[in-house]
Amino acid sequence: MAFSADELRVLRRALAQALQPSTSPTPPHPEDVHDYLRLADAVDEAARESVRLRTFLFAELVRYRAALPGSATGFLERLNGALDSGYVPLPDDLAALRRLRGGRYDAMLRRCEHLAELAVRARLEARIPAPAGAGGARAAAALRARLYALPGGRCAADLPPRPSRPVPTPGEVFPRRRHPAPPPDPEPEPASPPQPSPPEKPGPPAPEERATG
Repeated sequence: MAFSADELRVLRRALAQALQPSTSPTPPHPEDVHDYLRLADAVDEAARESVRLRTFLFAELVRYRAALPGSATGFLERLNGALDSGYVPLPDDLAALRRLRGGRYDAMLRRCEHLAELAVRARLEARIPAPAGAGGARAAAALRARLYALPGGRCAADLPPRPSRPVPTPGEVFPRRRHPAPPPDPEPEPASPPQPSPPEKPGPPAPEERATG
């Protein structure tokens, strides 16, 4: 971020005002206050513009990486600009550079591998706790120190007396109602014995028997 000559003069006045002894501070001039606010707005706008630019560069990098190998030149330019703005190369970027061949791509691959390794080391160092030195020993001793009662606390006499018998629970005071048991199923009726079939009636005599008679 670069400042103009006028902005640098305003920044110097603001720093001088901030570094004054707190015993006898001099109130700033109204015009100086106006310049301070205008400089703060300009810095905020520049920061927002930087975020928008980085977002655009990263989106362009993803688009050119997806169009490889036809967009190799554009991908290399976007990756270089993203690295200059603080971009940490991703595994997809390293894989894309390994697929490309050439002196420029090999140099960019070495640069990206170095930056990725530094980022991994920084994350690992942030996760590993620092060794306990003299300060850690003092903190542990303070944790093991005896606790003392502070003035204004409550002693045992101020606490309400404990009941002689335990307080009944809501389940004991209001027991659940027992639902009546369902009636038993009716017993099945015995099967009736089979009825005898009626005797068959004799049929009419045959014609031959009638003729002989």
